[in-house]
Amino acid sequence: MIALFDTLTGFIDRIAERGSRRLALGSSRRSFLARSGTALVGGMLLPALPFDRTFGQALAAVGAVDDPTACEYWRYCALDGNLCSSCGGSVSQCPPGAEISKVTWVGTCRNPADGKDYLVSYNDCCGRAICDNAPFCNSNERERPGYRMGLHNDINWCMANTSQGYHCTVAALVGIAE
Repeated sequence: MIALFDTLTGFIDRIAERGSRRLALGSSRRSFLARSGTALVGGMLLPALPFDRTFGQALAAVGAVDDPTACEYWRYCALDGNLCSSCGGSVSQCPPGAEISKVTWVGTCRNPADGKDYLVSYNDCCGRAICDNAPFCNSNERERPGYRMGLHNDINWCMANTSQGYHCTVAALVGIAE
């Protein structure tokens, strides 16, 4: 019985030794370090991949281009925030009790009805608690990086008001873009 056990362990040792030698011949410490480094750097880049800032909200129906209470309304092409038209205000006016921000960002949106480009002033409405029952819209057409303040929509524009609490956002037409 002991002889059979010694034979079996010797056989397993030879198989393990052959496998180890093949692995050592086919790879080096440098290749191991290179693969490990690639996996480490690749793992660090995963959080930098695109992510969904709409928090899983589904897109509205196709006819929403004419609906001012839907994120797909043409004036909202550069809007980032809650719609005042769903919070008691309108497309261009804040709800009662909220005041319009003193600073703003401007976007250029194309009206599909007449094919013209319009300058749209996006103003945050300040002074009330955030409007939770409104859809959160995040459209970033022609948005510029954060260091170009007037062309960036991810800023709380209520910062110049006495009450800096954000409530919702309106999209007022300024004129036709030339």
